[in-house]
Amino acid sequence: MARVVLVHGIAQQFEGPELLGLRLGAAVRDGVKLSSGLTLEPEDVACAFYGNVFIEPGSRSGDLPPWDEHDVDAGLEADLLDAWCRRAAELDDAIPSWDEEGTRGPAGYAASRALLSRWVRERLNALVEARFFEPVSRRMLVSELKQVRRYLDEPPVWQAARAAVAAQVNADTRVLVAHSLGSAVAYEALCENPGWPVTDLVTVGSPLGLPMIFRRLSPLPVEGRGAWPGGVVRWTNVADPGDIVALVDLLEPRFVSGPVGGVDDRTITNGVRMHDFERYLTAPKTASAIAAGLQQPPA
Repeated sequence: MARVVLVHGIAQQFEGPELLGLRLGAAVRDGVKLSSGLTLEPEDVACAFYGNVFIEPGSRSGDLPPWDEHDVDAGLEADLLDAWCRRAAELDDAIPSWDEEGTRGPAGYAASRALLSRWVRERLNALVEARFFEPVSRRMLVSELKQVRRYLDEPPVWQAARAAVAAQVNADTRVLVAHSLGSAVAYEALCENPGWPVTDLVTVGSPLGLPMIFRRLSPLPVEGRGAWPGGVVRWTNVADPGDIVALVDLLEPRFVSGPVGGVDDRTITNGVRMHDFERYLTAPKTASAIAAGLQQPPA
């Protein structure tokens, strides 16, 4: 009966709950032990797996279509690509900064598919050379953009992802730890289920503050502030300033406060693997938040 449930991010269709659970479970147990002295057993940690919702039943992740710049839509996918590139250019001299014409954004090219495709190609080419995404292909980058868009826009996808979290939460579960897109999955699942026994939400490498994601959250933000996630008592958000997925790294101003205050935003450094879930899990600032949730009495 898992006391800690981990929720992964995008691009995990190659994995499965047992494979991820072995690697990520070891990382969180190490982190908690080293930061607090608290020992977690393997059965105390479970992984909510939803990577399979992005592929056709019976197929493998390698069966993805040969996507390229022509397959990125002019809406959420292009907006997200633009946000990643802008942040990457701020952090890495190897990423070009585009001139005034190029910075008008994807909406300025939506009327011409050819111009939009060229705009997308330039940014995909830049990101595949950046250290943030190594190793990754243009095809996989397009796939990742589509996974974000599909989760936010397609009911069967978000329903299945949230159900995967619900399947792992039980009477013993106290902490949800969610990475990348998984932070949106965990947040929305908690909002839907305020009666869950979960007292602590820990988000890492989260894109919840990105405008194109924030404004699509369920429930919708009210007067520019997002709802508190269900019955959670404490919410800790951890971000590496070099993690371009978490480029809006302060969530406290964007969400209403909970029972004991607002989001506790913490900053860490993950080295060259800025967005890596394992690096986040072993970081003392993440692990101490998990340990604190486990040591608190039930709400």
